[in-house]
Amino acid sequence: MSLEREGRGEREDPAGSDAERMSAEEMIELTRRYTMFSWVAQHAAEPIAMETAKGSWFSSADGVRYLDFNSQAMSVNIGHGNERVAKAIADQAYKLAYAYPHAAHEPRARLGQRLAGLTPGDLDVMFFTTGGAVANDMAIKLARQYTGRQKIMARYRSYHGATGQAMVATGDPRRWANEVGAAAIVRVPDAHRYGRRDPEPVERSLADLEEVIMFEGPHTIAGFLLEPVVGANGILIPPDGYMQGVREICDRYGILLIADEVMSGFGRTGKWFAVEHWGVVPDLMTMGKGITSSYVPFGAVAVRRPIADAFADEPFFGGLTYHSHPLGCACALAVIDVYDHDGLIERSARMGEVMRAHNERLMEKHPSVGTHRNIGLFGVLELVRDRATFEAMAPYNGTSPEMKQVHQYMRGHGLFALTRWNTIQLNPPLIISEDEMAHAYDIIDAALYLADQGYHG
Repeated sequence: MSLEREGRGEREDPAGSDAERMSAEEMIELTRRYTMFSWVAQHAAEPIAMETAKGSWFSSADGVRYLDFNSQAMSVNIGHGNERVAKAIADQAYKLAYAYPHAAHEPRARLGQRLAGLTPGDLDVMFFTTGGAVANDMAIKLARQYTGRQKIMARYRSYHGATGQAMVATGDPRRWANEVGAAAIVRVPDAHRYGRRDPEPVERSLADLEEVIMFEGPHTIAGFLLEPVVGANGILIPPDGYMQGVREICDRYGILLIADEVMSGFGRTGKWFAVEHWGVVPDLMTMGKGITSSYVPFGAVAVRRPIADAFADEPFFGGLTYHSHPLGCACALAVIDVYDHDGLIERSARMGEVMRAHNERLMEKHPSVGTHRNIGLFGVLELVRDRATFEAMAPYNGTSPEMKQVHQYMRGHGLFALTRWNTIQLNPPLIISEDEMAHAYDIIDAALYLADQGYHG
C-alpha cells in the first residue's frame, strides 16, 4: 500500500477474527464509561481506538493507519513494535518480574553502569524512578536536602510533569488548578518571550535571571529546574551562550542546575542529551520518555558524584514501590542498544536537516507560518495572523477555528500530530524515513491553506 493511500484513510484487513476483537466503537464507549482522560473535558475527548503499531505507524481498531508524527507523547523515539525490546521485556518478566527498591539485580546494575558512560561529565550515579515527572520530583527533593535550601527556580514557559512538585514547578497554565498550598517555587522568564519571533539577547535574559536571584536571596535557592530545550511550550531552543551563562550563575551562587531532559534526551535533538549542544554539565539531570521509548514506564535522575556522596551516611528521603523496576531497567538497556546499533542519534541529527528544509519551504509558501524551529527531530511551526506584529493564530492557552481545522484535517488524512495553541509540533520517531517525512509534510502543507484563511497581515 502506498504512503499516499495509507494517509488518506484506506482500510486494511485487521488481524484476527471479528469474534475475537473488540470493535472501535465498543473500545471507545467502554473507555469513556469506565476511565478518565487527562488534560481534557471528558465530553471533549476524541480518542483514537488504537490497536496495533509498527515502525512510524499505528492502526486503529477500525483499520485506519496513522503516521505517528508526534511519537505519541514525544516519547516513542525508536518507533513502535521493536522486537528486540519486546523480547528483552518478556525475557526479564520470566526471570525476575519485580524486586523491591532496596534489592540489587542485574538489569539495575548494568543500566546504572551503561548510563554513567553516556551522561555528560561526572553525572555517573543514577536514581531510577517510574517516569519523568517523578524524576523531576526526586531531583527537587535531592536539591533541597543536599543544599539545605527550599526554593526552586523554574521558568514560565515550561512543563515538568503532573506529579507533586513537578506540577507546581511547571510554568504553563496546566499548573493553575494545582497551585493550592504551593510554596517555594520562584518563576523566571524564558529566553524566548511569548508572542515574539526571536529570543531575547543572552545578556538581558541572564540579567533578568540574576535580578530574580537577588530579590529572592541566593542563599534561599536550592536549584534551577529547566528544560535545556523547552518541549510542549514551543520547542524553544536557547541562543548560544544562554546555557553556559546559567551554569556560571548557578555556580556563583551555589544553586544546583537541574536539567529536565525528559523530552529532549535520548537523541531527540540529535545528541544523546540536549545539554551536549552547549557543553554544559548540570548537577542533576532527569530522564524519562525516550529512556525506554515508552515501551514501559520508567525514568531516572543522573546525579553528580559529590552530591550522591553526601548521602553516604544520611538517608535520602525519596522513593516509591516501583523504583528501579527490573522490567524498566531491562527495557532501557535494550532501547539504548537500539539507539547504538541502529545509529539513531546520528540519524536524528541528519533527519533534522531534512525537517528544516521542509519547514523553510512551508514558510515560503504559507503566510500563516510565522516562524519555525527545530533541533534534530524536535520541531515546531508557529502560526500567526500577521507576520509583522506576530499576532498568534490562537491565543495563549486557547485555540481558534483555524487551529481546530488544521488539527482535524491532519487527523482526517492519517497524520497524528500535536497542535497546541498556535503551534504544530513536529516530533516523529527517530527511525522515520525521508519518504515518510515527505508524506507528513504533504498533509501539513494542505492543512496550512486552512490557516492561511485566517491571515490578515
